[in-house]
Amino acid sequence: MKILARLILGLVIFDAAVTAPTPESINYDSESYDATLEDLDDFYNYENIPINQAKIERGTVMPSGNRELLRLGPEMGEIQEEEDDEESTPRMIDGSFPQEPEFTGVLGPHTNEDFPTCLLCTCISTTVYCDDHELDSIPPLPKNTAYFYSRFNRIQKIDRNDFASLNNLKRIDLTSNLISEIDEDAFRKLPQLRELVLRDNHIRQLPELPTTLTFIDISNNRLGRKGIKQEAFKDMYELHHLYLTDNNLDHIPLPLPENLRALHLQNNNILEMHEDTFCNTKNVTYIRKALEDIRLDGNPINLSKTPQAYICLPRLPIGSLI
Repeated sequence: MKILARLILGLVIFDAAVTAPTPESINYDSESYDATLEDLDDFYNYENIPINQAKIERGTVMPSGNRELLRLGPEMGEIQEEEDDEESTPRMIDGSFPQEPEFTGVLGPHTNEDFPTCLLCTCISTTVYCDDHELDSIPPLPKNTAYFYSRFNRIQKIDRNDFASLNNLKRIDLTSNLISEIDEDAFRKLPQLRELVLRDNHIRQLPELPTTLTFIDISNNRLGRKGIKQEAFKDMYELHHLYLTDNNLDHIPLPLPENLRALHLQNNNILEMHEDTFCNTKNVTYIRKALEDIRLDGNPINLSKTPQAYICLPRLPIGSLI
């Protein structure tokens, strides 16, 4: 009986297996790959895939950062984005974030109009050019300024603080302005100043100057009789060139530094000269080798009246001998 039952059960299973439909195989054309979407839909039956499983499968193809956003939801996703941005920003060695550059340091200090000096003028290394900008005052200069040019402007006054704390300043050129007043302390506290050019202005009184100067040009001003203090150039041991033309001077400013090479006094009102103006009358062997260029032409002085005044010089002054 058991054998008969097993035989019948086996026949039923065999019949079911024979009558079950077999899936058709899909043939791909190796050159065109022209399988249709219907064939693929029959082969990959998505209807039987659970919905939650399909979401996870799509999430795996996203970048790792966005995958976390998908899992955390919109609120947590915003936090994750901020963290990613922070991590992508480069840090300094100490862990801090780099600061934005300060344009005041690159473009110099701000003027009274809150405009950087190096945008108004031209700054090249330690040199500042402010020529022909219709300036009526000296702009604030960078601390490292060594050479300052502000020619052909309308500057009328030099204040005591215009060059304050500029310890590297070596040359100032203010040619062709309208300067008529200079504060007594405008230049005196500049330890490195070598060259001062103030020609073509309206200066009536020369302030105290630093003894470090090697070149002075104050030509074409209005110094007159009292515009230069007594012994103004006495301690300037390194002064080589002194230009005082066209100033209505009536005398040669004495004493002159020993190392002076050029003295230009043409077109003034100098009437006389002493025998010890250039030479030492007490020492007949004294020779002043450095002073080779003396200009006195354009003055009412007669050089032939004081021949002993030039005996120590390598060359005679230029001027009238009649």
